[in-house]
Amino acid sequence: MKIINMPSFGADMAKGEVAHWNVKAGDTVKKGDIIASIETMKGLIDMEVFDDGTIEKLLVDEGIELSVGQPIAEFRLANEPSLDNTAQAAVSHAPEKQQPEKKQPETETSERPEFAAQPVIKIPIIQKSETFSGEANTAKISPAARQKAKELGIDWRLITHGQGPDGAIVLADIERTASAEPNKHGINDPMRQAIAAVVSRSKQQIPHYYLQLDMVVDGAQHWLTKHNQSLPSEQRILLNAIIYTAIAHALKSFPEFNGFYLDGKFAAAESVHLGNVINLRQGGLVVAAIHNAESLGCEQMMIKLKDQVIRAREGGLRMSEMQDATVTVSNLGERGCDTIQSIIFSPQVAIIGIGRQRTVPWVVDSNVTSASIVSITLAADHRVSDGHSGARLLNKINQLLQKPERLICTRNHSKNRSAN
Repeated sequence: MKIINMPSFGADMAKGEVAHWNVKAGDTVKKGDIIASIETMKGLIDMEVFDDGTIEKLLVDEGIELSVGQPIAEFRLANEPSLDNTAQAAVSHAPEKQQPEKKQPETETSERPEFAAQPVIKIPIIQKSETFSGEANTAKISPAARQKAKELGIDWRLITHGQGPDGAIVLADIERTASAEPNKHGINDPMRQAIAAVVSRSKQQIPHYYLQLDMVVDGAQHWLTKHNQSLPSEQRILLNAIIYTAIAHALKSFPEFNGFYLDGKFAAAESVHLGNVINLRQGGLVVAAIHNAESLGCEQMMIKLKDQVIRAREGGLRMSEMQDATVTVSNLGERGCDTIQSIIFSPQVAIIGIGRQRTVPWVVDSNVTSASIVSITLAADHRVSDGHSGARLLNKINQLLQKPERLICTRNHSKNRSAN
């Protein structure tokens, strides 16, 4: 038996709630099935299971906020007998008067320590009324008021008495609180505080070093124009897709930038799960992993990038996407920024920044001309790599950008990589 816990979707997440259960006790599920939607400050995230099995028991009701690591359901693996069958077998083989030994539930863990489960705590299911949702020994709150409080970053539990029935908190109470203290209750203030705490620890604990290389993209842009000419708009590739693809393919040759620093040592990841930083409309950001990015061509990468942005802003990102990134790419070029000096997301050991495409004077063979460039920066962990290998990584990305036709599909890339 395993205990499914409230998952973590990043080091800046402290709490979450089950917004909707897609299963009930006794349901059989398969690996990859979505069993619940988890609501966090970042929005709704789909929670999937990673094994075949049966949902034995739901430990919390919808709408109850819990800390990361607290149990939300009991799960029995497909090849594991039920507790009832185990107990009956023990009774039939046990001496008279001997009590059957019950199998204690195991806590489901993850390979990543920051997502390790907390001690098992039994939480009773709390029934909701038709109109208001609430927690034990706290005031009731209407669904609309709860949602508004989340949007404004207001802790509704601090409101001692609402205008609704029996002192329940309603939408007007939240709006009044926000109007009375506008500076205190800024939008997504809790998310901003959580992000600040994460990056502060990163800067204190990780010895960062920074490199930057300006890369000419005229050739890539000309190739893109020709490639997209006969395609409908929804199938066209953007320059960012080529850059992301070049980064992913280059990282495969430089494993010291792709992995995790844990327990005083570095472990390189087998695949490049590229962390894509997505800005949310309501403020804040999420980092969603593009799995096995080193195996994608720029056409597939474009599809992945578009799909993730849509799902991040409308709901529907999966739990595995929020946990698996082995290296992060932050693209502020689309916001008009020339360069970005990023902060590493621990326990990762590198983050790559992409600036905006811009035209600048450029010297070629002692002649001044113009060129379209993109500045790509690298922030890396000096405990794992140094400036020499970092410079080689940036130059490898640059080399790949000069031959975008080799990145169009995985088959062509594999041939060229083996030839080199």
